[in-house]
Amino acid sequence: MPKNMSKQVLKTASHQDLQTSELIATNVSYAVGEKQILNSVSVRFGVGKVSMIIGPNGSGKTTLLKALTGELTDITGEVHYGSERLTRRSAQSFARIRAVVSQQSELAFPLTVAEVVMMGRYPHFVAAPTQEDKRICTEILERMDLSTFQKRNYLTLSGGERQRVQFARALAQVANMKGAYLLLDEPTSYLDLKYQHEFLTIARERAEAGAVVAAVMHDLTLAAQYGDYCVAMNGGEIVAEGTPNAVLTSALLREVYGVNSVILSASELTYPIFATSVIHR
Repeated sequence: MPKNMSKQVLKTASHQDLQTSELIATNVSYAVGEKQILNSVSVRFGVGKVSMIIGPNGSGKTTLLKALTGELTDITGEVHYGSERLTRRSAQSFARIRAVVSQQSELAFPLTVAEVVMMGRYPHFVAAPTQEDKRICTEILERMDLSTFQKRNYLTLSGGERQRVQFARALAQVANMKGAYLLLDEPTSYLDLKYQHEFLTIARERAEAGAVVAAVMHDLTLAAQYGDYCVAMNGGEIVAEGTPNAVLTSALLREVYGVNSVILSASELTYPIFATSVIHR
């Protein structure tokens, strides 16, 4: 992170302020043919918290996130942003308060990095970006250590570089909002250690500024280190939820992931570290 970089663009309220409320899923189910992907999932993601969604491959984590964003339109059950049902608000309206970073964000056109980040501001202007939109994008590019990438062709970037650009685009989308919703699907994929921690530090800043932050995570140590709340999924259902220390137990890792584990702790750490091994049958 650049030294002395102001975080104001990520945290300060403006005329676009809103009072963020919980993100709530109630009895959400989803099937593909006869395959049940989500089975009556009910969960609340709180304001001011980083909520981590964990579970093995195929447990329904990404599908749940897609249901929360409205990408899946044929679910049963309900999703509410506070008291407002997801289906009763336009996609354009939600785009002003909610940003999503998907596992893979493909672009068909050779846009520059600066142009991709500016896409985050599209819901906030009509014909052309304002000076405020440009300022926001410039500051976020600096914060994400992408200033020298501005004119690079997005399609020529590595997987990790693209992930950083997509996160910058999402931050631009909800910048200058006191609240808002930031939904992340495996945000640390492809990233080296420095940027894994940078991403999750910024996610925590957004939560502390009043946002709802929910992230699908595979790295359990990072989930425990940065998460306030943890939702464990398996077989399309929630099998445990609560604080990371309460959820991430050896018994749960054995049941959900099928691994033996030793949970390590140290006096200088507030979160556990996991050492896992295969269960030999």
